[in-house]
Amino acid sequence: MSKTVHITSKEHFSSVLSSSRIVVTDFYADWCGPCKAIAPVYEQLSSQLSRPGTITFTKVNTDSQKEIAQTYNITAMPTFMIFKAGRETKRIRGADPKALDAAVKQLAQEAGKADEGGSAGEGSSGSGGAMWLGVAAPRNYVDITDQVDVLNLDFLNLDSETSDKRTVFASSKPSALAGKSAAAAGEKKDWIESDTDEQLMLFIPFQSTLKLHSLHITSILPSSSDDDDDETPMRPKSLKFYTNRSHVLGFDEADDTPSTQEISLKPSDWDPKTGTAKVELRFVKFQNISSLVVFVVDGEGDAESEKVRIDRVRLFGETGEKRAMGKLEKIGDEQGE
Repeated sequence: MSKTVHITSKEHFSSVLSSSRIVVTDFYADWCGPCKAIAPVYEQLSSQLSRPGTITFTKVNTDSQKEIAQTYNITAMPTFMIFKAGRETKRIRGADPKALDAAVKQLAQEAGKADEGGSAGEGSSGSGGAMWLGVAAPRNYVDITDQVDVLNLDFLNLDSETSDKRTVFASSKPSALAGKSAAAAGEKKDWIESDTDEQLMLFIPFQSTLKLHSLHITSILPSSSDDDDDETPMRPKSLKFYTNRSHVLGFDEADDTPSTQEISLKPSDWDPKTGTAKVELRFVKFQNISSLVVFVVDGEGDAESEKVRIDRVRLFGETGEKRAMGKLEKIGDEQGE
C-alpha cells in the first residue's frame, strides 16, 4: 500500500505541513512525460523513508490543485519541494532522480539524528527507513550503503563464529553500543572478526555505479567484562583500497596489485563514544565505481592479538542510476511542451 499522501485541497495541504516535521511534495501533471518517468523513483523513496509525523511524502496535481501550484509559483513539471516545519528549504526543478534521491536521503539522516537528540553518533536505529550513523555524514554527500549488492559480497579470512558478512552494512545501531552485547543476550553477533590473523579482505560490489567520497568504519572494542574470548580484537589500522575489480583479491594478489589508495588510521581517528572512524578518500580517484575491495592489512592494538573487528561500514557519496530511464521530455511552462 502506498504511503504517499495525495493532496485534495489547500486546507489538506496546510494540515499535512503542520502535522509533519518534514514534507516532501511532488508537483506533477497527468500529461507530463517526465513526471511519469520519475514517479516510480519517488514512490520507492516514499515507501522506504515515510515516517508518521516525521517525514511525509505528498503529491499535488497541478491541474486539479491550481491554487496550491500558484501559491508556490510552480511553472514547470515535475517540481519537487521539501518543507521543514512548514517552510520551504529546497526545490528541485525537473526529473532529476539523483538530486531527488540525495536530497531526500539526507533529510532522512537528519531526522534520524534528531530523534535521538541530534548529536553525532546517536542516529536512529528504528524502523521506517532511518539509519544509525556513528559520526555525522560528510557535508553535501549522502549515505549510499543501500547500493551494496549484499548477495554477492565476498570476504576472505572471516571468522565463521561471528555474524554473517552482510551485518556490517546493516542500518541498525550496533548491539555493542546498546549496553549488552548480542552474544551475552544469546543472539548472533552483529559484527565480523578476522580468523587466522589480523588481515581481512572485503569485496563489496554495488548495484549501480557510484561516486565514492568516504567510508565510516565502526569497530567497538569490548571491555574485559564483556569479552568472552581470551583474545581481545583490534581495530583496523592500515587499509588498502582497490576499485572496479570483478572478484575478491587473494592476499598475495593484493600485494602484487597497485592499490587505488592506502590509508593508515590513528587512535585519535576513532570517535570515543561510537568507535567510528571517518575514512576520507581521494574523491577524484573513486568516480564511476562498480565495486570496492577493502584490504585490512593490520590492526591497531595489542601485538599479541591476531583478530581485527568491524561492526559497521557505511558508504557516502553519489549514486548513479540503476537502469536507464529513457529520454525525458523537455520541461516546459505550458501544457504539452
